This record gives sequence, C-alpha cells and structure tokens, in this order.
Amino acid sequence: MLKDILKILESDARATPSQIAAMTGMPQAEVTKLIKKAQRDRTILKYKAIINWDKTENEHVFAWIGVRLEPQKDVGFDSIAERIYRFPQARSVYLVSGTYDLLVLVTGKNNHEIANFVSQKLSHIEGVKETVTQFILKRYKEDGEVMEGTEEIKRQAVVL
Repeated sequence: MLKDILKILESDARATPSQIAAMTGMPQAEVTKLIKKAQRDRTILKYKAIINWDKTENEHVFAWIGVRLEPQKDVGFDSIAERIYRFPQARSVYLVSGTYDLLVLVTGKNNHEIANFVSQKLSHIEGVKETVTQFILKRYKEDGEVMEGTEEIKRQAVVL
C-alpha cells in the first residue's frame, strides 16, 4: 500500500491524497495517514520540482565531482562525506564503487564559482586525496523527465 503511494508521489509530487486514493483504490483518509507517517519517519524526505534552468534568466552550472578519499579509522568514509554534504553547493553526495569513492553533484552560478569550491573548500578537507570535476554541458533528461521538447520514439527504417 505505502509502496504504491510512494511510487505515485515520486512520479508526481503534486498528486493529492484524493487523486492517489482514486489511483490505488484506498480510502483517502488511509492515504493521508500513510503519507503523514512517511513524512514523520523520514521515508518521504522532500517534495521537489525539476527546473529547466536554461529557460530562466538565472545562470546555473552543474558539475559532477569524483572524489578519492583516504578512509578514516573507525568511521570509514562517513565523516568525510558528512563534511562535504554540509556545504550548500553540494546538491547530492553518493558513496560509489569504482575509481572514485564519492560522487558529488554541485551547483554554482558559473564555472569559476564551482572551481573555487573545489580548490578552496573540497580539496582542503582532511582525507580528500584527489578530485576530478566534470562540468555538465547539457541536461537531456533528469529524474525521468526530458528537459527539452517531447520525447519521441525514433526507429530505424527496416528495409526488406
């Protein structure tokens, strides 16, 4: 029951309890109760909008930063990750496998602001061994939403 509600809200955070009740066949009061409980226990952390910043006059630059770390005794990567995610520039922080230990999505007004964040703040954190910054040049799709135009299915012509 809750899983169905969460899937609907993840797809469209604007869905009302009455709309969710109609989609799931649950009573609206039960939907409301489950949503409030999920908010209290932090299953639902936040409702968000996906913004196409290219359509506004506000300049937004996004970058992925791969971070190699020296794990700290008894806490591993967690305390370093916490220091990083507390910066307002860090939109998302993930522990990952592969070449880097953390992937950090950062945002700024321009490339220079992100470069300053990396050189002045991120690289000075004890345990940070290396960073690699990749600026996002264009967003095609985010959180399942196509950023420009409409999504078309393009098929190759089959020649018989």
